[in-house]
Amino acid sequence: QLQLVESGGGLVQPGGSLRLSCAASKFTLDYYGIGWFRQAPGKEREGLSCMSNGGSSIVYADSVKGRFTISRDNAKNTMYLQMNSLEPEDTGVYYCAAGGLCVTQEDLLSEYTYWGQGTQVTVSS
Repeated sequence: QLQLVESGGGLVQPGGSLRLSCAASKFTLDYYGIGWFRQAPGKEREGLSCMSNGGSSIVYADSVKGRFTISRDNAKNTMYLQMNSLEPEDTGVYYCAAGGLCVTQEDLLSEYTYWGQGTQVTVSS
């Protein structure tokens, strides 16, 4: 079964950092556009960042630009989201996804084919 398995969430203090990982199983991640999304309590899902297949295009939402970094390791078939300078507003369930477009910020709203199970990130003192 094709799947994405996330890890790395947790509780962190404001100003701290976390790195989320998302390992792909039974498909080659490099062939697909990838993205990270967040759903905060009581809010709609928000696209945070995406990377095109091959990595030629990277997009960030304004809310995380300069603080978050998306990457992938093709040898490990894994994608990452490095999150720095975390704020309480970053609290939510984070999801990785594969199979969508990534050219402009509008593509953070595009449909993705494969989704991770989600991991909770809580930023609190």
